[in-house]
Amino acid sequence: MAKYGKVAHAKVERALHEEKRGHLRSGRTGQKVTSREQAIAIGLSEARKTRAKVPPARRRRSSAKKR
Repeated sequence: MAKYGKVAHAKVERALHEEKRGHLRSGRTGQKVTSREQAIAIGLSEARKTRAKVPPARRRRSSAKKR
């Protein structure tokens, strides 16, 4: 069974195309996206917002645990 659906594939493809053309911007800072990995992450994030078939995002680990 495929991990990603057609909608997710299309969103990632569009984000990569925009990144290659230099039009993709970060949502928070508005800076131009230059890395391929960041473009893929943006495409998957957009796919998750539309509830496409995408695995859940990986959990971030905190750098220092508070005691």
